[in-house]
Amino acid sequence: MSLTRRRTAAALLALPLALSATPALAHGGGGRLRPRTLHIAGDSTAAQKYADAAPETGWGMALPFFLGRSLRVANHAVNGRSSKSFIDEGRLTVLLDGVRPDDLVLIQFGHNDEKTEDPARGTDPYTTYQAYLRQYVEGARARRAEPVLITPVERRRFAEDGTAKPTHGAYPAAMRALASEEGVTLLDMQALSLARWQRLGPDGTLPYFNWLEPGESPNYPDGKQDNTHFRPDGAVDVARTTARALLDARTLSPRDLRRLDEPVPGSWITWPPA
Repeated sequence: MSLTRRRTAAALLALPLALSATPALAHGGGGRLRPRTLHIAGDSTAAQKYADAAPETGWGMALPFFLGRSLRVANHAVNGRSSKSFIDEGRLTVLLDGVRPDDLVLIQFGHNDEKTEDPARGTDPYTTYQAYLRQYVEGARARRAEPVLITPVERRRFAEDGTAKPTHGAYPAAMRALASEEGVTLLDMQALSLARWQRLGPDGTLPYFNWLEPGESPNYPDGKQDNTHFRPDGAVDVARTTARALLDARTLSPRDLRRLDEPVPGSWITWPPA
């Protein structure tokens, strides 16, 4: 074989390796490479917040700080939604319309599924909750995207002895069971956040949640004692944990991520006009 033919053959063999070396990029139209997108389906703990809600912050607002430039976030999470109401309002359809092959669909519900007194939102952990979650999984897979189930991040609740208490009942276990049954990547944020709150303790978690003194924020003139929603530091912490969990699950690679071990100040968070 001539030198020229050997070089040509070597180049052709190396081509797939060169493409696989950019895992955060997917093929677009005309053979072009495009950034992969992480689509978030969830509730107020992940959602985009606006100027009239500051300093309340969803962890989806902080996730881009930990992603490389070849990854994008499409945050569809909305306050007050459950796995059921998100679908009933047509929001899953809108999300899936933007999903392309090799994208990720991050699915975190539970907080509002627990409100079983509300027929528009409440679900049963091992029946309707799992049935609705399957629709997200199947929708992502039908578009050759990867679904990722995320157990609901824990609230700030402590026993008198300072032990962090779980608050989501059977919903996290039901999601774990579904992930195992369907072979879906699971990020167990309920367990990870509960352990994190335990390490920080009742006082150490206060700056992470939307606890405000009267007059501290013009949006909350009478103050606020919110053990569910985050301030910037809490959202950054949860987003960092989510990014690390995606790495541990091998859903993302080290080259897809940044700043996992670097300070990310809460002051980087901004709230657009309502």
